[in-house]
Amino acid sequence: MKKLVELKKEESGVIASINGDTRFVSRITSIGITPGCKITIVKNEKHRPLLVYSRDTMIALNRKECENIIVQPITQGGAA
Repeated sequence: MKKLVELKKEESGVIASINGDTRFVSRITSIGITPGCKITIVKNEKHRPLLVYSRDTMIALNRKECENIIVQPITQGGAA
């Protein structure tokens, strides 16, 4: 398992858990980032927001908040 922020460009993973206060969890899940959904990193540059692709949508996420999102990386073969 890795933090979302640890994935590199074009890496994919499945959301395992979302930690944080109620407001953060509510906001993240309301935009479709929920446990079990697949997410792909589009851009992950230091000191910049994370750009991710999930559920047919491009989403910019606060880098610090991504520390609270845990993912199971998907290997090149496609298995989680």
